[in-house]
Amino acid sequence: MSAHYFFAPSSFPTLRWGQAFPDACFLHTAEVPANMQAGDIAWVCDNLTEWQVLVARLRVDKPDCPVVVLTTVPSQAFALAALELGARGVCHALAVPGVLTEVAAVVSHGGLWVGPELVQRMLAAVNGRLGATDEINGDVLSELSDREAAVARLVVAGHSNKEVAQRLVITERTVKAHLSSIFNKLGVRDRLQLMLRCRPTSVQSPPATV
Repeated sequence: MSAHYFFAPSSFPTLRWGQAFPDACFLHTAEVPANMQAGDIAWVCDNLTEWQVLVARLRVDKPDCPVVVLTTVPSQAFALAALELGARGVCHALAVPGVLTEVAAVVSHGGLWVGPELVQRMLAAVNGRLGATDEINGDVLSELSDREAAVARLVVAGHSNKEVAQRLVITERTVKAHLSSIFNKLGVRDRLQLMLRCRPTSVQSPPATV
């Protein structure tokens, strides 16, 4: 079972973090503890002095420990900078416990957790690189239930969880549950991998140009 290490100033609120992970360890320095094991998750608050140095150090000293950066002022630019440093996720520092546990589940399985706007930009970039298409690999969808297939189609088309919920007249919580099942059945870790998995074989890569 993964351990959770929170690196943050001593004055920073930790109530929700403790509610999400009752056995978490709270540290107030940028030093990497020697007892961190592979699979443990490091949560680094950007209010901590030298947090960037800590993230970079963790990626070198503890490469098998996913890093999630916590911030009170999330933005696309910040998320990209944190990912470039080696973080596997970026999350609001005051996120509710349920979101924190969801983040942990995603990064523990090798996925990325970033804000919805950045996800949409990444999906758009992939479509632009590979060539936009409305086609879906039918063989992939055959592995899913009818409702899961409907969710997958909308997600691959670039819709957010909220938009999927509105279109299918279900709750966002139900959308998340369907996505978890879809990821598990298809062996993917996040929305980007889902898009690539669902693309028809004939359009997996763009035509060569000369």
